[in-house]
Amino acid sequence: MTTSDSAPDAAEEGMQFTTDYEMGQDNIRPLGLDIHNPVFLISSVVIFGFVLLALANQEASAEFFGWLRPWLTSTFDWFLVLSVDAITLFCLVLIVLPVGSVRIGGKDAKPDYSYAGWIAMMFAAGIGIGLLFFGVLEPTYYNFAEGGAARPLGIDATQPGNEYIGVVGTIHHWGLEGWAVYAVVGLSLAIFCYNLGLPLTLRSAFFPILGERVWGWWGHAIDTLAVFATLFGLTTSLGLGAQQVAAGLYEIAGIEPTNTVYVLLIIGITLIALGSVLLGMDKGVKRLSEINMLMAVALFFFVLFMSGVGTAIARYFGVMVDYIAYLPALSNPFGREDTSYFHGWTTFYWAWWIAWSPFVGMFIARISRGRTVREFIICALLAPTAVCALWMSTFGGAAIDMINAGGGEAITATVVDSYKPEGALFGFLKEYPLYSIVAPISLLLIVIFFVTSSDSGSLVIDTITAGGKMDAPVVQRIFWCTLEGLVAIALLLGGGLSALQGAAVSTGIPFTIVVLIMAYCLWLALRAERAKL
Repeated sequence: MTTSDSAPDAAEEGMQFTTDYEMGQDNIRPLGLDIHNPVFLISSVVIFGFVLLALANQEASAEFFGWLRPWLTSTFDWFLVLSVDAITLFCLVLIVLPVGSVRIGGKDAKPDYSYAGWIAMMFAAGIGIGLLFFGVLEPTYYNFAEGGAARPLGIDATQPGNEYIGVVGTIHHWGLEGWAVYAVVGLSLAIFCYNLGLPLTLRSAFFPILGERVWGWWGHAIDTLAVFATLFGLTTSLGLGAQQVAAGLYEIAGIEPTNTVYVLLIIGITLIALGSVLLGMDKGVKRLSEINMLMAVALFFFVLFMSGVGTAIARYFGVMVDYIAYLPALSNPFGREDTSYFHGWTTFYWAWWIAWSPFVGMFIARISRGRTVREFIICALLAPTAVCALWMSTFGGAAIDMINAGGGEAITATVVDSYKPEGALFGFLKEYPLYSIVAPISLLLIVIFFVTSSDSGSLVIDTITAGGKMDAPVVQRIFWCTLEGLVAIALLLGGGLSALQGAAVSTGIPFTIVVLIMAYCLWLALRAERAKL
């Protein structure tokens, strides 16, 4: 099936498959579990094997991942960047085309969550730890580290008008293009599940081109790759979060960051996440996400008022103008001379966003029934870009102002003098009053983001490995939540930050092909849905 005319037939066949699936045709149920046999078995065995190998060969793992990430990002840079460019343009076009009026779940579907709850959960899953970890680190690193070698496009930050080029480069990584990847995957899953009646799993999005073969080994391969991408993309964030929590504990309680501390933190926070998993989506993830948003907004306004509201607003609009102006050059993979920025950061980010896309995409698909395509794209693409840019320009811009004014010694110590990225936020907050109050609150916020990422991720992986079922037994979610923690521990001990990033990139690059094909299949499905209207 390669034409839009066949998509309605795909819907009918998908409904029939869903009925067969619910009867247990493709699932096995040992000990009361509900397992989609090949995907669960292959994924769990391979991941357990990876954990054992990484822990048993920590030095070799560190050496391997230290080589892997730079090789991948420098070899596949053009492919990653051009792919993300195409995905972004596709999303923007959907907003203005007639297919934007298609409603997820059908024309009479009603939203399951209010705007506030919907957006809060989307943000908690989609950005989580990232804003807190990179908000101060990235802009200051680009401007001041390595003698300016990491400046975007090689622009001299010491020249008037270029003071915030580091903020512009950061917004590029947290703006339109990253969120477009999430939006395509999330919208594809939502349309094929809620409109065409197929299971909520990655393979369903390929029905227009694979037909019934999606229920065979082609589908098993797609879902298994999605599990790997989700798990390694997620554990990268969990590892970063553990390092930042350890840095916060050192600042607040004087506890020295060690591998033992990292392991204990991951174990402790994984146990908290298990509690959230047991409570379910509405009582667990939703409530924690809303708490997250309130605390994040409070921290944002504290920094906003401390750094000057007028200055922050003027800076925001200035960097947004620069972001739009520089976006074509930043999105061009050819003839780049800013290799430290381009290979060290941009290509890694695109692979990381893509690796995260099954997790975030499936999560936001689950909570987006009743929204139109246009509404979905705007809220999952344009709104997060604007908010992320506001956060980065406020935190990163204020940090740059501190250093340019001859202050910010604690920031310089963690970002420039000795690269300790996990301490950047706390070094920044130390420059403001009420540090003894704000630092513990920030630490708690990081922990909650950590928990929401873990329990949301286990929910998504469980759905994939159960063949798209959204009501699989809780014990399976507990299994995946626990395994996430084990993988994060294995990567931290077997190479630290390089291992975390290398694992994300190694799964993100092959999954890029999957996302591109999903975009094409989504277009076929939306045309068919529009024709029904």
